[in-house]
Amino acid sequence: MFIFSVPNAIVHILTGSYAMINAFISLYGYIAVVVLMALESASLPIPSEVVLPLAGHAVQLYNLNFYIMVLASLIGTAIGITIDYWIAYVLEKSVVYKHLGAFHIKKSTLDSFDEWFSKNGSFAVFVSRILPVVRGLISFPAGFAKMPLKDFFLYSLAGSLIWNVALIMFGYWALSIANLQLLFAVIGVFAMALYMVYRTGMKRIRKG
Repeated sequence: MFIFSVPNAIVHILTGSYAMINAFISLYGYIAVVVLMALESASLPIPSEVVLPLAGHAVQLYNLNFYIMVLASLIGTAIGITIDYWIAYVLEKSVVYKHLGAFHIKKSTLDSFDEWFSKNGSFAVFVSRILPVVRGLISFPAGFAKMPLKDFFLYSLAGSLIWNVALIMFGYWALSIANLQLLFAVIGVFAMALYMVYRTGMKRIRKG
């Protein structure tokens, strides 16, 4: 059942079905979070701003282990960023740029991150993991530059740990004071706030 239901769930998830994301996590718990965060970190259109709060919701609702859930999110993140890193490392910039549409990435945005990485290196990797919407983009410049894997994972996972824990805790505590419908409303407001942070961050990145 798991083998046949997961692909079907992922198709719906990629179309932006929040209900399916919630159902997927409810059914498969930690495994679902690994899969979803791997896809999100590999630049597919799955928002961690939805996945991680719902993971926190699942911890509260189904009495799952908070620390295992955080670990699951980091495992998924590590898988996803590795995919993007090696795509950039092996194929290099000219090939990747021809297929940016497959990753739903604008060339101008990736150019900005590429330039920012060239100036800031490891710090850019760390900070980017805490920026909403484009958290996974820095994997490409890191791969283009053939950044040492040890540094790439160290700074990537350090930033991702902050992001993942914050959003999982948000989902956990939001549920304790409200129902799921209100949680979605709060996620919407939170996502808007994160988008403003993203816009501000991108402006600063473009300014160097």
